[in-house]
Amino acid sequence: MATSVKKASGDIAPHWHAKAKEIQAFGTVIADMPHPLSADVRGQMCEQLNILLADTLAMRDMYKKHHWQVSGPTFYQLHLLFDKHYEEQAEMADTIAERIQSLGGITVAMGGDVAKLAELPAPPMGREEVPVQISRLLEAHKIIMQRCHTIADAADDAGDDGTNDLAVSDILRPNELQSWFIGQHLVEMPLILSK
Repeated sequence: MATSVKKASGDIAPHWHAKAKEIQAFGTVIADMPHPLSADVRGQMCEQLNILLADTLAMRDMYKKHHWQVSGPTFYQLHLLFDKHYEEQAEMADTIAERIQSLGGITVAMGGDVAKLAELPAPPMGREEVPVQISRLLEAHKIIMQRCHTIADAADDAGDDGTNDLAVSDILRPNELQSWFIGQHLVEMPLILSK
C-alpha cells in the first residue's frame, strides 16, 4: 500500500526563515525606562559589566577546560572542584547578565564576541600541568577581582548601589573564595609527617 504525501498548508508550517533587523544594538541602553539612574550612568555601568561578563564567561570555560584535562595524583579532587567552580561561574555570569538587562543594556553572549571583549589571557588549546592550570586560574581570578573593585568604585561614585552590591557581594566574594580553594593546591605540604 503506497502512502500518499500531501503538503500541509502554509498556516501550520514553521516560519523558520525569519529575518529582522536588530531591535537594540549592542553598546546601547534603553533611553526612557522606569529606572532612577540616567541613561548615561546605566550605559557606563553596562559597558563595564559587559567586560566583567566576558571575563566571567571565559573563566567559566577555563574551569571546564581544566576539568576535562586535569591529570595526576590530585585528578579526582581537582576534577570535581573545577566542575563545581564552573557551575558557580555560570551562576555569576547569569547574575551579571541580568543586571545589564535590568539597566536597559544588551549582554555579550556569543563565544566569538566574548573572546573580543574578555581581558583574561586565553590558555593554549592543549593540556597543561596541574600547577600551570591552577596558576592560570589564580591569575584570571585576580583580574576579575580587580575589575570588581573598579566597577564597585565607579558604581559608588555614580550612585549605582545595585551594581556596587553585585560587584562586591555576588562576584568579588565568590571569586575570592574560589581563588583561595584552588590556591591551597599549590602549597607545598607533605602528605605524612616525619619525626
